[in-house]
Amino acid sequence: MTPTIVILGRPNVGKSTLFNRLAQRRIAIVDDTPGVTRDRKQAEARIGGRDVTLVDTAGLEEAPPDTVAGRMRQSSEAALRAADLVLFVVDARAGLTPADRAFATWLRKAALPVLVVSNKAEGRGGIAAAMEAFELGLGDPVAVSAEHNEGLGALHEAVAEALGAEPEEEPEPEDGAEPDPDRPLRIAIVGRPNAGKSTLLNALMGEERMITGPEPGLTRDSVAHEWRDHTGGRVRLVDTAGMRKKARIQERLEQMSVAATLGALKEAEIVILVVDALLGMDEQDLRIARLAEREGRGIVIAFNKWDAVEDRAAARRVLDDTLMASLAQLRGIAVVPLSAQTGRGVDKLMPAVRAAYALWNRRVGTGELNRWLEGALSRHPPPAVDGRRVKLRYATMPKARPPTIAIFGTRAEDLPEDYRRYLVNSFRETFDMPGMPIRLQLRGTKNPYAEE
Repeated sequence: MTPTIVILGRPNVGKSTLFNRLAQRRIAIVDDTPGVTRDRKQAEARIGGRDVTLVDTAGLEEAPPDTVAGRMRQSSEAALRAADLVLFVVDARAGLTPADRAFATWLRKAALPVLVVSNKAEGRGGIAAAMEAFELGLGDPVAVSAEHNEGLGALHEAVAEALGAEPEEEPEPEDGAEPDPDRPLRIAIVGRPNAGKSTLLNALMGEERMITGPEPGLTRDSVAHEWRDHTGGRVRLVDTAGMRKKARIQERLEQMSVAATLGALKEAEIVILVVDALLGMDEQDLRIARLAEREGRGIVIAFNKWDAVEDRAAARRVLDDTLMASLAQLRGIAVVPLSAQTGRGVDKLMPAVRAAYALWNRRVGTGELNRWLEGALSRHPPPAVDGRRVKLRYATMPKARPPTIAIFGTRAEDLPEDYRRYLVNSFRETFDMPGMPIRLQLRGTKNPYAEE
């Protein structure tokens, strides 16, 4: 089992910059604003010659538990309980603060292996300033500058020494043995601010992994968590920052949050769109759904806060009408009414996601596909284009994920949009693929004598 290294420290000492540097890729959002990181973020990394799980945490602050800062601290303390090694980061430029000393005392009582990392120790005076961290009584500080990539070699060596010798590896599987099929299903949870995305992730995982509360916009970065659902399959859930209308996004930090959300959406296989049932599905929800459809992702709608809706029949009717009028290209999309706060209906969400994933992966044989095409053409022949007949000859399915149909024929590429929609809807109904994004590729066959 890979050791877990947790990065702790007060706000704005450079924990996320160090996290990105050690993970060797930009994962966590970094900004000069204190308290950008609010939730635990983890990544696999290789440090000191060892494969490790690296965890970035929110800044440690003395604050009441019912405040955002207090909930951030509780999340960081929970991460500490799973740590094999703690990197306690202090700011060499700012010097030791009373908060640093208080948290050092707390870490000593926790009786965990701790490395003090004195960050922002670049330049001539940097190393001298870093030595002040000796006072914390947690051993020799390691002077680094995560931003300028200085001192990272010494940190790797210190981590290797603290973790000790690597356990012997299990023997490699023999040639011809099949690779592990237990690949995680990648899911992104998206939606508007305060729709309940983080509460839903906590409900699915059965533990408080994300900071939640009534304040909109608590989640600022896309945060991935792995778990096993009740089917026993691995799932990689990514909670994302809420997406507001583009015109309202002015702060650079929020722009970075939305960019991280879009990146998570593109990497996902299935998207859970969380909609606030009290507010209904508005234009921003529809924009997010259309974006997921354009990216070819399977979509399931989590109709959250269902327990607080008084007239449920009316709310469901309005939702169905909105979907029919504005998301016709995803006809039959799965909707799961639930309450992430109370847990009611949450057990129905993962079966709906697994069903959508099975359809998203489904392939249809060429024989079945051409029998469908023949029937569709006989029921509704393609219209003439500029007085010339369009003749569709045969269909294949070059790929799934999402289901993609290629239809070949004379002037096939000239088919009007309404007939393309007819073919897609006919395919969806015939092969029972409700709510799936369907890709249609039309390929014409050229007449070599046409221009003579």
